[in-house]
Formats: sequence, C-alpha cells, structure tokens
Amino acid sequence: MASGDDSPIFEDDESPPYSLEKMTDLVAVWEVALSDGVHKIEFEHGTTSGKRVVYVDGKEVIRKEWMFKLVGKETFYVGAAKTKATINIDAVGGFAYEYTLEINGKSLKKYMENRSKTTNTWVLHLDSEDFRVVLEKDTLDVWCNGKKMETAGEFVDDGTETHFNIGNHDCYIKAVSSGKQKEGIIHSLIVDNREIPETVE
Repeated sequence: MASGDDSPIFEDDESPPYSLEKMTDLVAVWEVALSDGVHKIEFEHGTTSGKRVVYVDGKEVIRKEWMFKLVGKETFYVGAAKTKATINIDAVGGFAYEYTLEINGKSLKKYMENRSKTTNTWVLHLDSEDFRVVLEKDTLDVWCNGKKMETAGEFVDDGTETHFNIGNHDCYIKAVSSGKQKEGIIHSLIVDNREIPETVE
C-alpha cells in the first residue's frame, strides 16, 4: 500500500481515480510491460461482500458487487493495443484464494518470457526526460513512451535501419544478422550516433 506521501493532490474538488479507503480488499497487484508502457493492475476481492474490483493504472475498469460465487474470472483490456487480460480466482482450501493473471491467454510469466523474444526495449534519458523505446520484432513497430512512432525503413550494406525522431534527436534501430542461426538478427538502438544499451524487462 502507498504511504500518505505517495497520494496524489487533486485540485478543484476532482475526485481521485481510487482512494485507499475503498481498497481495503486489495489482494493482488501486478505490473505488466507492454509496448506502450508498464501498466499496474490491482485487484480487490471482498470475500465477505462478494465484491470484485479491477483497476488498471489507477482507473477502475470493472466493479461487481454481491457476487455469490467467489471463484471465477474477470476479463478486461490493458494498454493502447487493448491487450486482453484475465484474472483467475481459484479456491485453495477453506477461505483461501489464489489470484493469477493471464495476458492474451498465457500466464503472466509465459507471456513475459515470450515477449522478451519478440521485443527489444531500451530506456534512455534525453533532454532531462526518460524515454522507453520498444521494437516489436514481428511487426517492426516502434513505440516510445506509449506512442507508436512514425518510422522510415532503409536498406544498408550490412542490414536495415528503421529511422525515427525523439524530439529533435535522430534515432534509428539497426538490424544486422548475427551470422548464427540460433541468435538470428541483432537489433541496436542508435541515438545521435551513440548506441544505447538494451534494457531487460
């Protein structure tokens, strides 16, 4: 749970997306890295009231009251690409429950393992700001801080370059063959002629 110092300040009588008083039945929190950013999923399960509430990035996306069946599933969508997510609620004896998150029909662990094979991620600091750049290897889409970037592809002597800009910085992702079948293609992010090390998520 967040301390009082982490609470947002709201002006003009705006109500917060959720408050700590309402989250007394918080049972699970997950962080899911997608191309458009890292999303926080929180789940409340009131085993005496039958309440189920799902929050994505602090916004309530599902609320069900007085559910007499305490086990089951809640399905919702996360991120700009509307990625399907499901929380499974299973009894593990007596009044104990287990909560698991599936992304696109896979356990979170399997999804993240697969994602590390299908994407490259770089985190960099430019002009006093942090940027998270993600390459989706299957579509060659490039995302930066949650926005799909306009790109231009170019063939070069030793592979390809996918060009885009972050502010007034020239960037490109260079794809070259590793020369080894198991390693496949190696992708590197170059910003202002400087290679950025890849981030492991």
